[in-house]
Amino acid sequence: MRILIVAATDSEIAPLAAQLRERSRITPKVKQYEHKHHEIAILTTGVGMVATAAWCSRILGADGYELALNLGVCGSFESAIELGQVVHVTSERIAELGAENDENFLTAQELKLLPNDEFPFTNGRLVNSSSPKSATLAALLTVDGITVNTANGNDRSIAAVMKRFHPQVESMEGAAFMYSCMIHRVPFAQVRAVSNYVERRNREGWKLTEAIRNLAAVGMRILEEI
Repeated sequence: MRILIVAATDSEIAPLAAQLRERSRITPKVKQYEHKHHEIAILTTGVGMVATAAWCSRILGADGYELALNLGVCGSFESAIELGQVVHVTSERIAELGAENDENFLTAQELKLLPNDEFPFTNGRLVNSSSPKSATLAALLTVDGITVNTANGNDRSIAAVMKRFHPQVESMEGAAFMYSCMIHRVPFAQVRAVSNYVERRNREGWKLTEAIRNLAAVGMRILEEI
């Protein structure tokens, strides 16, 4: 199988890449690997929706990948989700796509700029309805995510986005990855490890190293199973 693995940064994917056999570098952003019967390309997009959408669409449009995996870290809005836990993000919203009306926020759908069910959206969300078959993936907690340009770290903005969308996790790339895979008709999964809680910024409370380690372990098991 030809598999594309997408990560925002080298650090998020390095422990997994170290377990694969490197073949070549296609571009500064893409490296080719082998693992058992799989041909694997790892794309490091850079942080944010714009870079992720642009690079994913470029690669997916040029090469015939049979599966795409987004591996990265995220913040959790729920204390019941443990730091370091790996989750499967199956639905996404672009949280800041819309307009402010004084104290209220109007989504692009509420503004009638985007129909609720215009492809690739389903009721205003990007939804992965056909995940790849993997016992490891199936055993993960499935969560709803939001994708943001500015990571939330203010009590007021956190409360507002939780009331608006009821998200469980947030990232800066997830929706862009899902959107790209859906328009290119490539099966995909977005798998993330919780590095921190969404709260006032507190790097001392993060478990980034543990999250990345757990992410690599889960990612490798998925590769073994598909």
